[in-house]
Amino acid sequence: MLTRWNLPRLGLLAVAGVAAVVVGLLVSGAAGRPVLGDPGALVRWGLPVTETLVELAAALTLGSLVLAVGILPRRADLGREPVDAPASAEARRAARRATSGAVVDGRAYPAVLTLAGAAAAAWTALSVVQLVLSYARIAGRPLGGPTFGSELALFVGQVSLGRTLLGITIVAALTSALALLVATPTGAAWAALLALVALVLQSQTGHASGASNHELAVSSLFLHLVGAAVWVGGLAALAVLNRRLGADVGPAVARYSPVAAWCFAAVALSGVVNAALRVGSWDGLGSVYGALLVAKVVLLVMLGAAGWSYRRSVIPRLTGPDGDRAPGATGLLWRLVALELVLMGLVSGVAVALASTAPPVPDDPVTDPTPAEIVTGHPLPPEPVGTAWWTQWRWDILLAAGCLAAVVVYVRWVLRLRRRGDAWPWARTASWVAGMVLIAWATSGGLATYGHVLFSVHMVQHMVLAMVAPIFLALAAPVTLALRALPGRRDDSRGPREWVLTLVNSRVAQFLSLPLVAAANFVVSMLAFYYTGLFELSLRHYVGHLAMVVHFTVAGYLFVNALIGVDPAPHRPAYPQRLLLLLGTMAFHAFFGVTLMSGEVLLVPDWFGVLGRDWGPSALEDQQRGGAIAWGIGEAPTIALAIIVALSWSRDDERVARRRDRRVDRDGDVEMDEYNAMLARLAKDPAGRATAGDAARSPGGDAARD
Repeated sequence: MLTRWNLPRLGLLAVAGVAAVVVGLLVSGAAGRPVLGDPGALVRWGLPVTETLVELAAALTLGSLVLAVGILPRRADLGREPVDAPASAEARRAARRATSGAVVDGRAYPAVLTLAGAAAAAWTALSVVQLVLSYARIAGRPLGGPTFGSELALFVGQVSLGRTLLGITIVAALTSALALLVATPTGAAWAALLALVALVLQSQTGHASGASNHELAVSSLFLHLVGAAVWVGGLAALAVLNRRLGADVGPAVARYSPVAAWCFAAVALSGVVNAALRVGSWDGLGSVYGALLVAKVVLLVMLGAAGWSYRRSVIPRLTGPDGDRAPGATGLLWRLVALELVLMGLVSGVAVALASTAPPVPDDPVTDPTPAEIVTGHPLPPEPVGTAWWTQWRWDILLAAGCLAAVVVYVRWVLRLRRRGDAWPWARTASWVAGMVLIAWATSGGLATYGHVLFSVHMVQHMVLAMVAPIFLALAAPVTLALRALPGRRDDSRGPREWVLTLVNSRVAQFLSLPLVAAANFVVSMLAFYYTGLFELSLRHYVGHLAMVVHFTVAGYLFVNALIGVDPAPHRPAYPQRLLLLLGTMAFHAFFGVTLMSGEVLLVPDWFGVLGRDWGPSALEDQQRGGAIAWGIGEAPTIALAIIVALSWSRDDERVARRRDRRVDRDGDVEMDEYNAMLARLAKDPAGRATAGDAARSPGGDAARD
């Protein structure tokens, strides 16, 4: 099987990466002999080289899995590896045209999962080497020695960096096993999520672990790692599998191209943020770190130019009239890919050299920190008066970038509908933009700044995320728009439209979308969040904060969509039942708010109670004020929902009346004629009895109600 993989192209990537990191270390002197505790040249030079190979193996793993999730064409009748191929390629293409109406090769799909498993296995082995070399570098100990093993065990068991590196190794091993076991896009998606866990752990190391702007550094580094991994790994996987792609080369490269464009945008945005944090000012570009950063920027620009070139001039010529490879274009594509792989290797090497070089802005902890800096990692903001709500920002790069991307994608879908002549209400687009702006402000603006130090502001932030923004999102009908705008596929792979249908129709989504379940989730999760350790987890850990934002926004959307949404929802109740659900929610908010208002026990006292605020109410008074917000201000969105439900009820009655009027104009008033006939029969019946059929046909009977 390996003979059918184009492995030399991986060599281009690895050699370029190693060469770049060696040159970068020579320029920066980061691998020079330290004054104290020299671990030896093997460790000083081996660790950066190993880190480069680890990053490339991780990228190949995640990139291969992304190709399996939604890029490569797939045939459902193919197993992990084709056993007996047809006699000729033409016979194979003809057979598949007859069954699917399109040319689908499908041989690369099972191979890409095998490639992902092999890459994850290499990632695991290299991570073990990285772990050992990292300890030797930190301890200043050469490899070996009678106590080296016990010291390494102590490093892994009790030191944060050691535990993180061990966690990455374990996750990489699990990813390898899962990738080799699965054979479907769903299985590949689970393996990709597992690989993302390792990147989350990796984002906690390096310069991102510094005390200054910790959350921003970690989130921007994670965005950078994911964007680079999918970009580099996806292209490398296509290059390795090009001999198996056959007629699938056109669709595969065309689908990968927009993914690469998004990855380029993610890498560029996160790179700018990281550069601003590490360089500090323009003067910092004159340092060795700044020179390496400039080199990385130049290489990224060259990568973007190469990608733009084959996106505009090569991809349209890849597929001929019969679905086969167009002559000449394929060779140009793979030459450009080889150039990109070299550039990507150079970028990866320079990135590792940057991580090994001291930046102009040091990551040293703040000297003589204030109580707020000790607890939250940030200086205490000024008192929230006047325009402070709009001028104080603490950017969450992941959520802000996600909101911006969501607006861009939604608008592109709307424009796609309009280009083909379909209408989409402008109010829905405005509603979506408003919802995303609210989420971005709640997670990066004044609510995010003060929600970290004031419980009352945190409660406002919670209400915006769980009750206000979901109203705008549900009225925007994003699922309906996606199903109308996204094209379907006929090659058994899952594109965006297929994934939307898979998620919407899954048993979990169907269960969580049930009105009673959505309401219970909305209510119970709030109690569980504030009266367990989850609240403190969201305050102290960025991952917990992200989980809080995503959970309550999705829970709010599911609840609102069951009441007033346009998107599909199972068993949407009648309007009276919807109003009852709203009344129950209002009662819960009153109970929850009164509980906080009357409570005398401070939630997370070693956070809100030790910030050293010299302005505003005491921590307990502020918490009681948050209860009033949950009860009072939180009812405003509920009342708005009740008004929308009532208006929808009225419009529904009007639509039913109009349908009946049209039926009467077309067929006559059949129900009234039958009713008059029944009255006539009753008048003739001396006993005055009506039959069961007469009662059923009366305007008050079942027929009339229908």
